[in-house]
Amino acid sequence: MTAGNAPPRPKRGLLLLLLLLFFSPLLVAFLVYYGSSWRPVGRTNHGTLIEPPLPLPRVALPPADAQLLIGKWSLVYIGDGACDSQCRSTLYFIRQTQLSLGNLIPRVQRVWLATNHCCDRSADSELQPPLIAVDAQATAAAPLLAMFPDDQRATTIFIVDPRGNLMMRYDSSADPKGLREDLKKLLSLSHIG
Repeated sequence: MTAGNAPPRPKRGLLLLLLLLFFSPLLVAFLVYYGSSWRPVGRTNHGTLIEPPLPLPRVALPPADAQLLIGKWSLVYIGDGACDSQCRSTLYFIRQTQLSLGNLIPRVQRVWLATNHCCDRSADSELQPPLIAVDAQATAAAPLLAMFPDDQRATTIFIVDPRGNLMMRYDSSADPKGLREDLKKLLSLSHIG
């Protein structure tokens, strides 16, 4: 065999270059995300995320059992059971938001934790889907209530995931479309609840 008829040598350098070109963006992304404190500043949620999500204690409160906040997405309102005009406005806001979810309604429940004077049943005039009014004035409710931030509770709606984690809060005086959009996004991305 002469030098002119020798089989071509594999071009290992070219193969390594192609592998480097393919894997370098993945390596850079991994290093930036896990190796630095930089995070994208853009956000798409309208409410305020609670980071990290807070696992809520399971407490049996009349008339519900300890599994009340498990299994469905929960819109939780905490307020006095006498339900003043602000309370009625917030409960209406929650009801309308749930009704606007269309075919996703069965995945969401509305829960009212009444901290005193439980409970004005006329605060929720619509029967479908029902508002779950719970008497949270007993001392057994204290560990559960302590997990919810207590600033501006009268105008705050809390979102609890189906595993019982407090994950978001939303101001009821804000645009209702924001809560609906956040819920639709959560429900479309979640396969639980």
